[in-house]
Amino acid sequence: MSDLERAVSAVIHESLEVREGESVLVVTNPSTLGLGERLRAEAGRAGADALLLLMADRGLDGEEPPDAVAAAMANADVVLCPTVRSLSHTAARRHACDAGARIATLPGVTDDTLARVMSADIEGLRRKGAAVAAALEAGSEARITCANGSDLRLSIAGRHAISDDGDLRARGAFGNLPCGEGFIPPIETEGEGTLVVDGTIGGHPKEGIVELRVEGGNLVEASGDAGARLLETLRGAGPGGTGVAELGIGTNEKAILTGNLIEDEKILGSCHVAFGASAGMGGAVQVPVHIDCVVMKPTVEIDGEALVADGRLLV
Repeated sequence: MSDLERAVSAVIHESLEVREGESVLVVTNPSTLGLGERLRAEAGRAGADALLLLMADRGLDGEEPPDAVAAAMANADVVLCPTVRSLSHTAARRHACDAGARIATLPGVTDDTLARVMSADIEGLRRKGAAVAAALEAGSEARITCANGSDLRLSIAGRHAISDDGDLRARGAFGNLPCGEGFIPPIETEGEGTLVVDGTIGGHPKEGIVELRVEGGNLVEASGDAGARLLETLRGAGPGGTGVAELGIGTNEKAILTGNLIEDEKILGSCHVAFGASAGMGGAVQVPVHIDCVVMKPTVEIDGEALVADGRLLV
């Protein structure tokens, strides 16, 4: 069995625990059709009634799928989304989970990425993810600093944190695959300071570092061409588009910097701050965009106590 075959098997049998007689929907795009068919076929071998649904690429992460796709998602027991753009933060995904569907989103995943990153120590991911989520949920304020000049404070008081560890067996469960992070939606109207991004900005190619300035929980200024594109995209999503949506900490030792956000945001000891939609993870904003910005070697303090120190996860 190849590494890819093992990864596909882990997705179907271990993460989602697909069972005989269940309805499984695989939502894919033309360029991800091959991986979508592999997932559908493996679900079929598990005894599921597995369907493949092909739709056109969305323009942005967080953009809603067509109504027919959303309806199909809400009527399935299990949904897998190996798509170019992420459906994670859409109302369609949230409503399908509310209806009981177990959902794995795999935005931008290539065969190589899935094979490599899903080979991580799953028990270790679950331990680290739970510890990160517990620290975030117990905190009131997160402070992100780094050698490049980041100094951003986010309010996380009263918000529920989530461990993205690949365990999607419960009714209504949702997560990314490959997995490996703990995350929380900050308070959208609070947050002050500067984030210097030296990793990936989701969906936006960049060169060098990009400096982001946050005031009142909103991105108000961003440096360079990549920063200008980021601001334009977020503002184009309407009110709430520039608001802080997520603070995440990577926990996957197999993830490396590739420019592919689904992997880069999982890098052990990295952090990412997202802007846009947060309702899908317990926040208050639903807009058709969600863009993550990765910092490679941050220090992240929760109420003054370090959770990450210069890119080293301390739990």
